[in-house]
Amino acid sequence: MLALSFVSAPAGAQTTKPLTADEGRESNLRMYVELLRSDVRAQAVAIITEVMAFSEEEDAKFWPVYRDFERDLAGLNDQRLALIKQYADNYSQMTDAVADKLARGALDLEGKRHELKVKYYDRFRSVLTPKMAAKFLQVENQILLLLDLQIAASLPVVQ
Repeated sequence: MLALSFVSAPAGAQTTKPLTADEGRESNLRMYVELLRSDVRAQAVAIITEVMAFSEEEDAKFWPVYRDFERDLAGLNDQRLALIKQYADNYSQMTDAVADKLARGALDLEGKRHELKVKYYDRFRSVLTPKMAAKFLQVENQILLLLDLQIAASLPVVQ
């Protein structure tokens, strides 16, 4: 039952044979990669553009900093994917030691993401007004929360 809760096929997909646990883990890992690299993140530019309503001058200053932010955030997302892979690899035989290591890794990544937002808030504030920088931070936090919710909702709870 636990193994089945981690194995899922995309909605509407037809399979000729059940997925093995390893195939299911790989399928889910691909799904998490897609969530972190596309989906909400791919829509982020459109959302930010619409909500921020930059002037031409703000637009020219904002996007180079945003590209740097996205690059650094992608590095953290790679680390997050590695943790999800460790979780998947250990899910059916989770020990206290592994659970502790994974939890501490997740908390460390939360801290790094917070530090990244602080660092980039200062950079955004240097090219935008503090009010516009705060507005961006609010929009970015909402995007990150949506992404976090998508991932959390698809991960089985530790048994």
